[in-house]
Amino acid sequence: MADMIFREAIAQGLREAIEEDDNVLLMGEDIGAYDGAYAVTRGFLEKYGPRRVRDTPISESGFVGAAVGAALAGLKPIVEIMTINFSLLAMDQIINHAAKLPYMSNGQFKVPMIIRTVTGGGAQLAATHSQSFEGWYASVPGLKVAVPSTPYDALGLLRTARKDVNPIIFAEHALLYGSRGDVPTEYYDVPFGKANVTRFGQDITLVAYGRMAHIATQAADLLAERGKEAEVIDLRTLRPLDMDTVVESVRKTSRAVVVEETWKTGGFAGEIASSIQEQAFDYLDGPVVRVGGADVPTPYNGTLEAATIPNAERVLQSIEKQLGL
Repeated sequence: MADMIFREAIAQGLREAIEEDDNVLLMGEDIGAYDGAYAVTRGFLEKYGPRRVRDTPISESGFVGAAVGAALAGLKPIVEIMTINFSLLAMDQIINHAAKLPYMSNGQFKVPMIIRTVTGGGAQLAATHSQSFEGWYASVPGLKVAVPSTPYDALGLLRTARKDVNPIIFAEHALLYGSRGDVPTEYYDVPFGKANVTRFGQDITLVAYGRMAHIATQAADLLAERGKEAEVIDLRTLRPLDMDTVVESVRKTSRAVVVEETWKTGGFAGEIASSIQEQAFDYLDGPVVRVGGADVPTPYNGTLEAATIPNAERVLQSIEKQLGL
């Protein structure tokens, strides 16, 4: 077992992809000479050369479209979009091309590409650089969406993504890059569509993903101080979505809270809450609680920004108000 930081887990997965498959190439803004905006691809250009590590123009629609074409032609591009906010410029290529072509061709065309991108706020990057759109992409048939929260999951999910023939959104939270965790030295992977129960409990189920999985764990610690044991579920992927694990937990605890960083209005947490209500209604002892971000553009000011993002105390307050625990 090795102690590894999140960004190095991603980097290891990328190195394995390049070294084990000649059809893999990396594409994106500043991933080569600049070593990547978040230092994930540091040293890659020098080691693997410009044929495998390609700096692109500042044109998301252009290089994502080029990656779709490369995937159709038999390559396996791993595209880095500097932040998920910039993916808006390539929505047509992602949703109307990458996600649709395999279906519209009756499976004759495959689009085996991974789009790595940075999501979330908390780094004082202001309103247009601090959004979380992974839930939007999870609503699109034809796409898969991975949202790792630990170095273990980051590497394991990336290994699984490499073997998939579908386009994948791989959303990495900006504030997790420096986080640490144990990663096995032997090979492993993490399957898509299989949530991780990171903490077991009998009194309430907390469901989250990405950085919010850590916030849910902190909230569980606060509940434990009150003698309440929370079960914490890290979804790992939003599409495919593992509702079986969530529903099994809710049937045991009879209470559910879904924690998500993006705006509460229209958030993916609403999909999860609705599915819990549909599949476990008779087991619920109260409403399914949603804790989401404030419905405002993200402020630049650090104190104001922090007030818009869920934390453990806000989760606890929501539980107290709506469930009485």
